[in-house]
Amino acid sequence: MVFKRLLGAMGAGGPSVDTVLDGGAVAPGGILSGQVHLQGGSTDVEIEHIGLELIARVEAEHEDGESEGAVVFERFTVGGGFRLAEQERYSVPFSVSLPWETPVSELYGQPLGIVLGVRTELAVAGARDKGDLDPLAVRPLPVQEAVLEALGQLGFDFRSADLEHGHIGGTAQQLPFYQEIELTPAPQYAHVVSEIELTFLATPAGMEIVLEADKRGGLFESGQDALTRFTVSHHDVGARDWNSEVDGWIRQLVEHRASYGSHATYGHADPYAAGSGYGHHSAHGSAHQSGYGSAHESGYGSGHEGHRSGPGLGTAVAAGAAGLAVGVVGGLVAAEVVDEVGDFFEGDDDEGGEED
Repeated sequence: MVFKRLLGAMGAGGPSVDTVLDGGAVAPGGILSGQVHLQGGSTDVEIEHIGLELIARVEAEHEDGESEGAVVFERFTVGGGFRLAEQERYSVPFSVSLPWETPVSELYGQPLGIVLGVRTELAVAGARDKGDLDPLAVRPLPVQEAVLEALGQLGFDFRSADLEHGHIGGTAQQLPFYQEIELTPAPQYAHVVSEIELTFLATPAGMEIVLEADKRGGLFESGQDALTRFTVSHHDVGARDWNSEVDGWIRQLVEHRASYGSHATYGHADPYAAGSGYGHHSAHGSAHQSGYGSAHESGYGSGHEGHRSGPGLGTAVAAGAAGLAVGVVGGLVAAEVVDEVGDFFEGDDDEGGEED
């Protein structure tokens, strides 16, 4: 499904843009391909720039609670420098690489409630407008899938998934946010922890896996958080007994105090610091600058330490003990995810354009 738009900034009779992504979900670090279809308007125009933006709905914590914002986490230039004649049809194919830390939005075809989009920008005669907007589906990498499958077989249930604004201290995290997958503990760990939180930070070589446990308090002590981190290679997929491996990780996590840090190591950038570019749902996503790659200016203020949030807006996904027989529980189905992408990000567009 695509959202075809007549470019308002170009005036009545301006060109329209319709971006069509090739079918199927893409893995982090994989190739996203498709075509940008242009339809000329009532006059000839010079197409100066055709760009794509990857956008995510991200939650941020601040003193007054939580808010949501649309964060642009990568930009690509896919065309430009040609004349589009009156009523001419013209297509620009593209093929771009997703950042390795791109969040996973679906598991075995079921949506996780993570809202991602691809937005097309067209520049004509000095005017820029946000054109077409499409939902982006991202599937897990084989290593991510192996870890999730092992957790399901060990008896963990998937509660929700969301995107948190901030940086996990001590990691090589590149994006200005991270994905958090929340799980209810397997029966053998339920007396020790109330929740396990999982974050994947993928790289071309492998990934860091950050695990956090909300540990239950005892008779004479309050509950506490434990945090630990592991690194795996993409080549490890078929070389490890993942059930034993992941069970060992969980045992290390729950049987010891934090071996890697605590909540304090999660330094969250202040979303309302000067120049942060992060706002509420009504803020226009085009103001957000990417934190990915040296070619992009960071739009985030200085970091401060804060607590990671509890359950977010992600869809609750149940996982059976015999594996990830994933089902959506009272959450979004695929068509509703598409609608939410449009509702959320189109609302951002109405507030204004990008400042360069």
